[in-house]
Amino acid sequence: MRAVVMAGGEGTRLRPLTSNQPKPMVSLCGKPCMEYIVELLKRHGIDETLVTLMFLPKAIRDYFGDGSTLGVSMRYSVEQTPAGTAGSVKLAEDELREGTFVVISGDALTDFDLRGMVRAHERNGAMVTIALKRVENPLEFGVVVVNEEGRIQRFLEKPTWGQVFSDTVNTGIYLLEPEVLDHIPADTKYDFSQELFPKLLKMGAPLYGHVAEGYWQDIGSLSQYLAANRDLLDGKVDAELPGIALKNRIHLGDGVDLDSLDNIVGPAFVGNYVKIHPTASIGAYSVLGSNVVVKEHAETRNSVVAANTYIGASAKVYGAVIGRNCDLKAGARFSEGSAVGDETVVGEQAFIGPDVRIYPAKTVESGAQVHSSIIWESRGAAQLFGKDGIVGLINVDITAELALNLAMAYGTALKKGARVCTSRDAHPASRVIKRALISGLNSTGVVVRDLRVASSAVNRFEVKSGNAQGGIHVRIASWDPEMIQIQVFEPPGINLSESRQKDVEKFYGRQDFRRAFYSEFGEIQFPDRAMETYVRGLLGSWDLERIRSRAYRLVIDYSHSPASLTLPYVLGDLGAEVLSLRAFNEQRHVSLGAEELDANLEEVRRLVRTVEADLGFVVGPGSERLYLVDDTGGEVAFEKALLLYVKLVAQEAARGEKIALPLTVTRLAERLAEPFGVEVIRTKVSLPALAQASTEPGVVFAGALGGGYIFPRFLPAFDAVMSLGKLLELLAPQARPLSAQLVEIPTSTLVHRTTACPWALKGTVMRTATEHLQHEAATGDAEIGLLDGVQLQRADGGRVQLLPDADEPVFHVYAEGADHGESERLAEGFLEVVRDVIRRHAG
Repeated sequence: MRAVVMAGGEGTRLRPLTSNQPKPMVSLCGKPCMEYIVELLKRHGIDETLVTLMFLPKAIRDYFGDGSTLGVSMRYSVEQTPAGTAGSVKLAEDELREGTFVVISGDALTDFDLRGMVRAHERNGAMVTIALKRVENPLEFGVVVVNEEGRIQRFLEKPTWGQVFSDTVNTGIYLLEPEVLDHIPADTKYDFSQELFPKLLKMGAPLYGHVAEGYWQDIGSLSQYLAANRDLLDGKVDAELPGIALKNRIHLGDGVDLDSLDNIVGPAFVGNYVKIHPTASIGAYSVLGSNVVVKEHAETRNSVVAANTYIGASAKVYGAVIGRNCDLKAGARFSEGSAVGDETVVGEQAFIGPDVRIYPAKTVESGAQVHSSIIWESRGAAQLFGKDGIVGLINVDITAELALNLAMAYGTALKKGARVCTSRDAHPASRVIKRALISGLNSTGVVVRDLRVASSAVNRFEVKSGNAQGGIHVRIASWDPEMIQIQVFEPPGINLSESRQKDVEKFYGRQDFRRAFYSEFGEIQFPDRAMETYVRGLLGSWDLERIRSRAYRLVIDYSHSPASLTLPYVLGDLGAEVLSLRAFNEQRHVSLGAEELDANLEEVRRLVRTVEADLGFVVGPGSERLYLVDDTGGEVAFEKALLLYVKLVAQEAARGEKIALPLTVTRLAERLAEPFGVEVIRTKVSLPALAQASTEPGVVFAGALGGGYIFPRFLPAFDAVMSLGKLLELLAPQARPLSAQLVEIPTSTLVHRTTACPWALKGTVMRTATEHLQHEAATGDAEIGLLDGVQLQRADGGRVQLLPDADEPVFHVYAEGADHGESERLAEGFLEVVRDVIRRHAG
C-alpha cells in the first residue's frame, strides 16, 4: 500500500511559526511534525510515500530527500496553483492506480492504528473509509455521522453549535480505492470533505467511518502546537522522541552541556548541544531545540524554544513559542501565549505581553512594553464576526485601530473603485468608529457614500438599490450602552455572508491589505437623496389608498431612533392622526434597556386608552424591531404579533407563495397559512439564515420572535418603519378592531426550556441525543431533522427540538404538543436525556 502525505499547507493560524517554513516542518520535541507521520506509516508497513507540496516545497524536499534516511521511499508532487485536497491527489493519479492507498495530513500528530483501519475498510467493502475521532469541541472540524454499521450518513464542514449533531470529526485520514480518482475533476480546485465525499454520498457509494482509538491532534493554532509538545512529553502519543529518556520524563539530546539535572524539571526535552547555565531553571514542559543557550538565572516553562536561540541572563520565557536564531537579551520577559518569529532580537528588560505575535526578523528595543503584535498589523481577534456582527466594549474591544484595519480588510475583499455606504446612530463613539472605517476604506481605493446619521434600513436599501456594493452601519448595541456594534452588508442588503466574512477575516488576520496608489484613493460622497429614495421606496411598497381609507388614529413612540428621521415624512401620506413620543434623534438615547422599554410601552398603552387610538407602536432603538399595543391598550406578545403578520400576509399572498420562519416558531403558523395555499418554510435560528431565506424566489414575508419582520420585496432585513406601514395596510380592510382579531389567533402550546451543559460535553450530548431521536424515529411514526440542532417531528403533530447555544454552555429544548401539559412532558423527557449524558460523562 502507498501513502499520500498532504504537506502543502501554509499554516496561517500558526504564524509567526510558519511565516518562513511550511506547516508540516514545525518542530515537535526536536523533529518536524511530518517526520512523526512518516514513522507512523512505516510502523504499519507503508514505506512508499508520495508527498504533495505547495508552500515552500524546497524546505521539505531538502530535509527528507528520497526518504532513505528514514528507511522509506519518498516521491513528490508539487502544485503550481492551489488544487485543493482532492485536486492535489488527482495530480498524482498515475502513481495511485495499483490499489488501495491512504491519504494522511503531514501537519497533524497521531498514532492511530492504521492496520485496524485497513481491516475495517476491507471488511466493509468500502470505496472510502474516513478515520474519525471523538472530540470535545467539534466546531473547528468536519462533523461526520455514521449508522450502526459505520456507514456514513451525513457530512458538515466546520459547523456552528446549532449544526453539531455528533462529536465524531473527520481527522483528514482516508483510505481510498483507485476508482475514487475518476470522480475528481482534472485541472480544478477540488476538496475531499466539501465536494468529493458529499458527491459520492449522494451517488450511494460505500463510504464508511472508522472511529479510531489513539491520539490525534490537529496542529492548527499555537495553543494546539504547545499541547502537542506537552502530550509527546507526557507519553500520550505512541511515538519515538529523539535523544535519551531519563528519569522524570526528561529527554536529552547529544552533547548537552549542563552540570546536573537538578535545574531541569520533567517532563522536558533538551535538544542536541544545548548549553544550560548551572543557575538557569528549565521548568516542566520546556522544549529546547538544538544549540539553544540558556544563561544564568534564566527560566523557561511550558514553552518551545527553537534551534540556535540565545536566552540571556534572567530572561523569563513562560508559555511562549520562540523561533529559530533568536536573541533574547538579559531580563526579557515573555508572557503566556506570546510567539516570536525566527531571527528576532528582543532587547534587555523588554516585556512581551500575552498573545502577542512578533513576526520574523523584527527588533524589539530594550525596555519596550509590547502589548500588541509586531507584524504588519495590530493584534486581531481570532474571529471578528459573531451572530450580531462585530460587537465589543467601546474603546476596549472595538477601537479606532480595529475599525481602521477591519475597513482595510473589507476594502481589500472588494474591487478597487467599489462603493460602500456608511451610516451610524447619534452616539459620538459611533462617529469615531465610522470615521476610522471611512479612512480604512478610502485607503484601499474604495469610494464611501456617507449617509451620516441614518438607520441601518436606509443603508441596506442603498445597497439593494444598486447604489453601493456594500454597507457598514455603526451603532450602540441595543442591549448594552457600553457595547458598540458594526454591521456589514452585501447585496441585496443582507448581512455579510459567511464566505465573505472569512475573506475579510483572512485579510484582517494577515494584514494583507491592498494599498491604493497616491492617485487611486477613494473619495467620500454625501448622497443628498438617499433618505428621499428610501421614503419613496416605502411609499411605493404600500397601498396608500387602502391605508387612508381606514383613517387610523395612532400612538407612536420613536424611542429617539433613526426612524424619527424618516417616518414623519410618510405619515402625512398615510392620512393617519398621530400622537408622537420621543420623536427626535439624540446621542443619549441610542440603546433601550428592559426597564426603559417597559416604561415606554406602559406610556403608549396609557395613551392608546386615553385618546382611543386604533394602535400603538414602540419602535426599537435601531429602527429594526417593532412592539405592538392593541386598541384596548394591551401589549401584544411577540408570538401573537408574529402569527398575526403570518395570517394577514397569507390572506393577501398568491397561492404557492412562501413565508419563512425559524424552526423555533410554533407550528400554528402552518395552520394559519395553509388555508390560503401559502407554504411556510423553516430556517436555522439565526438572523442571517432568516434574511438569506427571505431572498429565495416566492418568499413574501419572514419574521422572528422579538418584533423583527422582513418584507423582502422591499428589503431583506428587519425594518420597523416598513413593518409598521405594512401592518396598517394589511389591517385596513378589516372592519373589526385589532383586539378582536387577536382573539382569533390561537394560543400556542410551545414551551422553551434550558439546561446547563459543560462546553466539553456539548458534542457528546449532540451525538447521544441524535442517536436517541434516530432510534425513536425508527421505532415510531416520526421524522428526524438536522437543519439546526436536532429535531423530531411526530406524526401526531408533536415535536421536540434540541438546540445548543452558540455563546453559552447551555442547551435549549423546544417542545410542542397537543396541549401545554403534553409539551411540558415532551420537553422534560428530552431534558432528562441531556442530563443523563452529562451525569454519565461529567464524573
